[in-house]
Amino acid sequence: MADYDAYAASLRAAPVVPPNMRDVIRYATLAANSHNTQPWRFRVGDRFIEIAPDVSRRTPAVDPDDHHLFVSLGCAAENLAIAATSLGWPGELQIAPDGTLIRYAFVKGPMIASPLYAAIPKRQSTRAEYDRRSVPAAHLAALEQTADTAGVHLAILTHRMDIDRMKQLVVAANSVQMADMAFMRELKQWIRFNPRSAMTSGDGLFSVASGNPALPDAIGRFAFERFFNARSESDKYARQVDSSAGVAVFAGDREDKAHWIMVGRACQRFALTAANLGIKVAFINQPVEVARFRPELASLVGMAGRRPDIVLRFGYGPTLPFSPRRPVQAVLTR
Repeated sequence: MADYDAYAASLRAAPVVPPNMRDVIRYATLAANSHNTQPWRFRVGDRFIEIAPDVSRRTPAVDPDDHHLFVSLGCAAENLAIAATSLGWPGELQIAPDGTLIRYAFVKGPMIASPLYAAIPKRQSTRAEYDRRSVPAAHLAALEQTADTAGVHLAILTHRMDIDRMKQLVVAANSVQMADMAFMRELKQWIRFNPRSAMTSGDGLFSVASGNPALPDAIGRFAFERFFNARSESDKYARQVDSSAGVAVFAGDREDKAHWIMVGRACQRFALTAANLGIKVAFINQPVEVARFRPELASLVGMAGRRPDIVLRFGYGPTLPFSPRRPVQAVLTR
């Protein structure tokens, strides 16, 4: 773990002086993304940086319509824009009408240091129990304001009765997923059971980052097949949701790639704002991923008729090891 901690710290190190485009892209790759697949490709051109989907990193069992993939691209695009403007390359994000390409086009103007820039290397999905403390109203208002985006809707649940209903949805949807052999095979492919595997691949769900022990790969695979079951996972998720101060649900105006990208941008700003405020977040997307639970989720948060896109629980808790990332050269294309 000492080697892994040094590796994770190098990924999140402050940019060199003077900064360069590789640092901007490195900060972009620290964005939230589904299963830590990092499904993006970057291209640096004359006065622009483009982000395109890497379809080789799709997760068809959990994300058959690539919804999470394009939300992930939106998260990376937001990090990119914040880092670039803060490091001296002001610009604007442009989304292709069909949502298949994002371009950050440089514009003339002064450097604008975003308060969210410092949160980029600190943000993580903290898959642990929190301490149930309430988030102050002023901080809730800051989270809501930061995520305010045209075309994106946000609902924040803080009443215990609503959180309990959300817990029931998460547990029910999790049980459905874990009974799906295709889902389980795909999940297993993305788990990294020890620091060496995580550093070698540079991607995936590092088990230690979820509070689990590091295991040799063979033992980790055996333990996954033997002990990873719906009951234990449902109990874990129930405790985690119970321990949270609240839950945030995002939805776009429409079910298309462009709006999924917009949701990702808003979600990333929410997570970065939370990191600046000392608030932890973690995804609990099971009721989104199992389609039959979406209407009930939408009704719970006052979004009837819309498809919920992302669910985050938030609260105060520990800092866990950070997730791995691939090197910049692995995500660059000509």
